[in-house]
Amino acid sequence: MTAFDELHRTALALTTRGKGILAADESTGTIEKRLKSIGVQCTEENRRAYRDLLFSTKGLSEFISGVILFDETLRQKDAGGTPFAEGLAANGIIPGIKVDKGTVDLPGHPGEKVTQGLDGLAARFDEYRELGARFAKWRAVLSISDDLPSAHAIEVNAHALARYAAICQAQGLVPIVEPEVLMDGAHTLTRCAQVTEAVLQAVFDALHAHGVVLERMLLKPNMVVSGTECPQQAPAAEVAAATLTCLRRTVPAAVPGIMFLSGGQTDETATENLNAINAADGAKPWALSFSYGRALQAPVLKAWRGEVANVAAAQQALLKRARLNGAAQQGTYHSPPNGKTAT
Repeated sequence: MTAFDELHRTALALTTRGKGILAADESTGTIEKRLKSIGVQCTEENRRAYRDLLFSTKGLSEFISGVILFDETLRQKDAGGTPFAEGLAANGIIPGIKVDKGTVDLPGHPGEKVTQGLDGLAARFDEYRELGARFAKWRAVLSISDDLPSAHAIEVNAHALARYAAICQAQGLVPIVEPEVLMDGAHTLTRCAQVTEAVLQAVFDALHAHGVVLERMLLKPNMVVSGTECPQQAPAAEVAAATLTCLRRTVPAAVPGIMFLSGGQTDETATENLNAINAADGAKPWALSFSYGRALQAPVLKAWRGEVANVAAAQQALLKRARLNGAAQQGTYHSPPNGKTAT
């Protein structure tokens, strides 16, 4: 089997029907905010214990095909001394790694960001593969306003995503390409669709220019949604229609899977929108699934609160959200009546 055959097989495994990806790749700063929100100190051991809780959930592999790890987490071990990557793989879950180093201000373009981390990336991939990672993720961030994003911001972020993806494939890992058009703002669904289409068009132009093999990558985009401050919040059916229109116009059928980010949606809304996308009529040549962080973990943190006695309840909360999103990935999730909670 050639390296590229292995990448194709990994990409297909990550898009297995009824499954999605758990994004557990929060930076130290981000996980500190999450832990502080439940009154837990952000020590290395508490971070390890929380990730151990997630990864040791019995039955998780029924709904989760892969987990994205942070650098620190890839080097950590579970309570029994087994490296997390090794334990995940043994349970049928593919380990992945976040490789970007966050965003910095884009010079000359106030309010816009570019992602850093390309320097030395090939050598880091070699190490990450030795540690057990089989896929990677790089996130670009684009803000919406009447004037943003600028054409320059779209171009430089698309170029960085494509360079990362090309290096990733050359070093034997499947790249997840994540161009996130942020929900923040008062923009309408129509404006989000316009920007998302322009961003994805630029990203695939850059991927083509860099020689990235589409069959051996995955896309992690935002859904087309109303801005968080928009007074008119589009319902799931409109989100689905706008998202699918955008994808059909920009994403080649050769891409095996589109793993949506939740992007700040509530856990219930992220599931409802994913279900509406999969249940909608029309051509869908890709697997349409999830790569959720907060939308899977928010109920887990609330249930856990750093207490050993709460681990079982927290794991059940994770398993429930994973199961519901697994159903949404197949278009078979049913939203609960108003005021009720999905079971």
